[in-house]
Order: sequence, then structure tokens, then C-alpha cells
Amino acid sequence: MKRKIIKIIEEKCTGCGICANSCAEGAIKMINGKARLINEVFCDGLGACIKECPQGAIIIEERDAKPYDEIESLKNIIGYGKDTIIAHLKHLKEHGQTEYYNQALKYLKKQKIEIKKQEIEEIPFGCPHSKPKEIKKNEKNEKIKGKIKSELSQWPIQFHLINPSASYFKNADIIIAADCTAFSYGNFHRDFIKGKKIIIACPKLDSGLDIYEDKIKILLEESKMKSLEIVTMEVPCCFGLIEITKKALSKSKRKINFKHTIITIEGIKI
Repeated sequence: MKRKIIKIIEEKCTGCGICANSCAEGAIKMINGKARLINEVFCDGLGACIKECPQGAIIIEERDAKPYDEIESLKNIIGYGKDTIIAHLKHLKEHGQTEYYNQALKYLKKQKIEIKKQEIEEIPFGCPHSKPKEIKKNEKNEKIKGKIKSELSQWPIQFHLINPSASYFKNADIIIAADCTAFSYGNFHRDFIKGKKIIIACPKLDSGLDIYEDKIKILLEESKMKSLEIVTMEVPCCFGLIEITKKALSKSKRKINFKHTIITIEGIKI
């Protein structure tokens, strides 16, 4: 059958091993100093390894491949321990793979392996510094003369790193902003971030934009975000964020209107 699956470009691979560590399914192994896809059945084709590769040596292609098998993949994963199982479940949840996610939970229950929902939400996938964190504000210490306080209330903020199921996204007012906007608009924290949750992305330079669609869908349907505002620069490439949002909305059962704010290169909000 034809399906999406990863392809490792051998001449670009430096053998760093980051992709193998980030593949919760165990589909990638380091062999003779190079990353190898060892079993097509374990590769779900979602490309979590792509954003981890510093050399751009992994791409998604559509070709004849054995169909992905969640149970076989899970049997392989169980041997790596509980943390890897949790990372796999988190991976499925973040990408909106509800069918596979439910299959996995059912199989784990049958094997008498207990995984709590809280564990899935709290343990980060990939970089340990991407662990969801709510930032507490101390108003007494925030008013510093001559300085503008930060209004950031959660971490991480980059779209690939955020967990759309994190507790602080529940019923939240959310801003999705193009990377350059905060550098162009001087009062960005007070006018956009205050009282809201922020996600940043670059639709021109970021890879795996389909993952952003999946995450917006989860924010809509599971986290049930209260409102959504997209902030872009005036340049045409920025408007990719609007297209991503529209596609996600079209796939979602829950509908919501979003606001689009444009920042000029001169730093003016229009």
C-alpha cells in the first residue's frame, strides 16, 4: 500500500543519534554510524524525528510501504520501559491519532500496564526543556521602574514544542503569532500576551506544518480554547498561518471564529 513514511538521506546524516532518541516507536536505530529505518511497520509517518534532525536528513515521502501497526509498534516499545510508552502515547495524542491512541490504551490495559493521564500530559516528548510549565506572576516584584514586565505565562511557546493538551490551554484565550511580530511591535507583551497563552511559528521556514494543523484541532476540540487570534506580519509569507488555521478549522467538529491582526514592518498594528 502507498502511505506517508520517513526517508533518511544518508549523505546528510552525521550519525548524531538525535532522531533515534526522539522516535518513540523505535523505528530508527543507529547502525554503522548512520540512522536507519529498521522496520516500516513501526513508522507512523508523522515525522516527529524530522524537527529533531539538525542536518535536515529526514523527509516524509509517499511510497509503497507496509501499513503501520499500532499493536506491533507498542509491543516493540514496551521493552524500552514506561517513559518510552508515555512518550509514544503523548506523540499520538499531540497528532490527533485518536484511533491509534485508544488501541494503545486498550492493549496496555490488557497487558496490565497502568499509565495515568497526568503522566502523559506532564512528561515531555523530545527536548526535556520543552516540558509544559505555567509561569507564576508575583505582582509585587513585577513593577520595576524603567522596565516593562514580561506577560509570558507558560512554557514552551514554539508550535512544535507545545503540548496542546497541557492544562493551561484549557478554555484559554490563545494567540498564535508569527515569529517576527514580537520583534516588530514594541508593546507586544502588553497588547497581545497579557492574560493569554502564546504560540509562535514561522509558516515560511518551519517544517512539518501539517503538525500545526493537528495541534490547532486538538486545541479546539479537547482543550476547548475560548478565543483565537492570529498575529502576522504584513508580508505575504506570513499569511500561511491563516491557511493552516483555516484547514484545521475545516477538519474540526467544534467551530470558532478567529481574529487576524497584522503588524507592519514599521511596527504598526492594523
